[in-house]
Amino acid sequence: MTDTSHISRAPRTSSLLTEDARTKKRNAAEARFKIYGIVAIAIGLLFLLVLLTTIISRGTGAFQQTFVTLNVELQESRLDKSGARDIEQIKKVSTFGYNPLLADALSQSIVDNGFETEITKSKALRQLLSTGAIGQLRAYVIANPDQIGQTVEFNFMASSRVDGYLKGRVTRESLARDKNLSPAHLDLVDQMLAAGMIEKRFNADFILGADASSNRPEQAGMGVSMIGSLFMMLVVLLLSVPIGVATSIYLEEFAPKNKFTDLIEVNISNLAAVPSIVFGILGLAFFIQFSGGVLGIQSMKASAPLVGGLVLTLMTLPTIIISTRAALKAVPPSIRDAALGVGASKMQAVFHHVLPLAMPGILTGTIIGLAQALGETAPLLLIGMVGFIASNYPDSIMSGLTDPNSAMPAQIFEWAKRSDPAFYERAWGGIIILLVFLMTMNIIAIILRRRFERRW
Repeated sequence: MTDTSHISRAPRTSSLLTEDARTKKRNAAEARFKIYGIVAIAIGLLFLLVLLTTIISRGTGAFQQTFVTLNVELQESRLDKSGARDIEQIKKVSTFGYNPLLADALSQSIVDNGFETEITKSKALRQLLSTGAIGQLRAYVIANPDQIGQTVEFNFMASSRVDGYLKGRVTRESLARDKNLSPAHLDLVDQMLAAGMIEKRFNADFILGADASSNRPEQAGMGVSMIGSLFMMLVVLLLSVPIGVATSIYLEEFAPKNKFTDLIEVNISNLAAVPSIVFGILGLAFFIQFSGGVLGIQSMKASAPLVGGLVLTLMTLPTIIISTRAALKAVPPSIRDAALGVGASKMQAVFHHVLPLAMPGILTGTIIGLAQALGETAPLLLIGMVGFIASNYPDSIMSGLTDPNSAMPAQIFEWAKRSDPAFYERAWGGIIILLVFLMTMNIIAIILRRRFERRW
């Protein structure tokens, strides 16, 4: 028998209440890791703040527009020489016939207000106004022929240079290389501003209007391209959601586990990592050149939202499938076993028990996939949506799907590459609108997740 009383024990040199060297080292490493995490979060928030500040500071100017108030005499001798007020005869007066009316109105305002200016030529005076002012005046006369012979007050958009001057985008020094405006124009603008003839207002046309040519940046708007994005998202929603969810349910719940299904899963994961421009090449080759060219399907043509929606559907499907399968996997197997144990069929167990519990994750993944598709630009470049000026609203749902149009990301890209700085400002404003759409979709995802969330 061993005598345990002779076993020597090492005396304790430290107390349990006192940190030893190893504990201090471990606690210090943990404290440093927390500091690293806080610093990383702070840097991320800083970059986010810089990004949002830059976007807002450069884009808010697009939501304001400079207007010039003028009293225009609608001279009967120029607009309706016969005096019969025949609308067909009035329509024959081209926009060139309205130029003298604007020049006379500007000249008269200078005389009435006692402005001092070196500008005397009518062409130079008209440079203060947008080139679309003539069209606005002509449209008013055609709509109100009874006003011919009267003096009517109009609010015309100022030219992009005048608008840029009031927003600080155009300076007197920069006009040395600009043939559209001169320092003498700015002197006149200052006098008109003091007299209350020029003011900046909220520009609703930027949100609701259509794109304009490169000569009229002050009239460019996002409205029609927003409609184009809406129709594309409808196509993506109607195709990608049922196909993606059905595919996920089959692969996760019903498909046998063999090499074929493994191959399908690997390819779905690979497609999720394929650059979006590859899907644009596929859309160009198949939907436009083959379906629209070889097969002669009229709805498959360049710049059509239907084609854009089909391309974005192909791009969004892998994202929806992967997120839906992850949501289905998150449901505990005990839910399935319990349903099958009380006599439910496989389909009843999936649709009555598993799917409702996975619905928050499915909805979140779906909306995030749609938001990603909404902001894509590269696929739209290849199907021609950047080469089309969206100037008119569609007449019907079918024309909205098949007629050429643009989309918000494509419209922003188009404005950013134009030379006039006013278009660059509108590109930043378009980014703000696009971010509002994306934030709205993500907020909806959070609300739906909380609405359908169930505890088990």
